[in-house]
Amino acid sequence: MPYIDGFVAAVPNANKQKFIDHAHAGDPVFLDHGATRVLECWGDDVPHGKLTDFHRAVKATDQETVLFSWIEWPDKAARDTGMAAAMEDPRLSQQDNPMPFDGKRLIYGGFTPLLELGDTTRPAGYVDGFVLVASTDARQAFTDYANTFDAIFMEYGATHIIEAWNDDVPDGSLTDFRKAVQAGEGESVAFAWVEWPDKASRDAGMERIMQDPRMDPANPDNPPMPFDGKRMIFGGFVPVVQLAR
Repeated sequence: MPYIDGFVAAVPNANKQKFIDHAHAGDPVFLDHGATRVLECWGDDVPHGKLTDFHRAVKATDQETVLFSWIEWPDKAARDTGMAAAMEDPRLSQQDNPMPFDGKRLIYGGFTPLLELGDTTRPAGYVDGFVLVASTDARQAFTDYANTFDAIFMEYGATHIIEAWNDDVPDGSLTDFRKAVQAGEGESVAFAWVEWPDKASRDAGMERIMQDPRMDPANPDNPPMPFDGKRMIFGGFVPVVQLAR
């Protein structure tokens, strides 16, 4: 399985095309330095929550849209080497390709996949993104839970799923992944997504999933939820940049 760098940002609505141009100019740098795939996904169906949500995570205003993005690397060693080289690449300089969003509110981190289903041969048409918090001791329980339920998503049309566990997730002064889900001592953050062929397939698939009796939390055959659902943040996103090699 690959190694993942995950990102969440708040981009001014008026800067959508500027962001796409920025990504098309900068993201090939990561591929040139060893990444295998980069996706930048624009918020489409991103609800506000009572306790946590993507908007709060990056302190987005009403004039901003949440961006959910990731970089896939062959493994952590390739990521460490490639990211170090990319940061020295002049094509990523702020002078030549300035960020069209507030970098101080960008949240980012490295994650180790616990589960991957499907493949990346088909471009993503729509993405459901998630950030979750669980007890650090629940890593195996989280993996078992994902294995049980993610297979159902694949049955109903999902094309690719990754569930990844925090590995190199720094604390930030303003925003970070741990703050996003109010993670406390002894808790870990998971970064996950589900890819679909398009939004219509996602909507139809999610409706069938929610009606499937195997998803019933009262089913005694189902493993208990190993994370705090009240602090889970989620939303639907439209890929605006997809690069792969």
